[in-house]
Amino acid sequence: MPTLPPITSLPTSSPSQRAQILDLLFEPSTQLHTLALPLLHTTPFPSYDDLISAVGVQLTALAESASTSDTRWLESILASHPRLGAKGVESAQSRGEQAGLGLQGEGEREGEELRGLNEAYEARFPGLRYVVFVNGRGRGAVMEDMRRRIEGGDVGGSGGLLLEFVLLGFELIGLGG
Repeated sequence: MPTLPPITSLPTSSPSQRAQILDLLFEPSTQLHTLALPLLHTTPFPSYDDLISAVGVQLTALAESASTSDTRWLESILASHPRLGAKGVESAQSRGEQAGLGLQGEGEREGEELRGLNEAYEARFPGLRYVVFVNGRGRGAVMEDMRRRIEGGDVGGSGGLLLEFVLLGFELIGLGG
């Protein structure tokens, strides 16, 4: 699995290197690159925790904005996270996370159930994907959380989704930061 370079190297890194760091911490997203790359170039961060928090502030500003274009921008960033159980997951960290849940080799029945839950979630919350901070939870607990959100209409609000997305970055700090 790729490792993060020293945090002190960010200001002198190329834009493509900074984009790769964002991809490692979150998920590959052109919209996130557009939002956060200038911050990574101009702001020295003492730690990756501080960088993730700063990106969280930017995402929160989008979530709290009354602008529909900001809302769509945020939704596209959150939608960069792959669906649970999806085939062909691009990022190594998501493959690892899904493997940790036992989702890469799930049986046909569980695969169908996950596809159905993903579809139901996305129908209930148009423009959004289910995003969760796994943190050691098993497949059953994650799928139950998915069902609870769908049935209760509880997406957690943009702030709740944002928290989950930012926590994904914190979960990955063990990559070398």
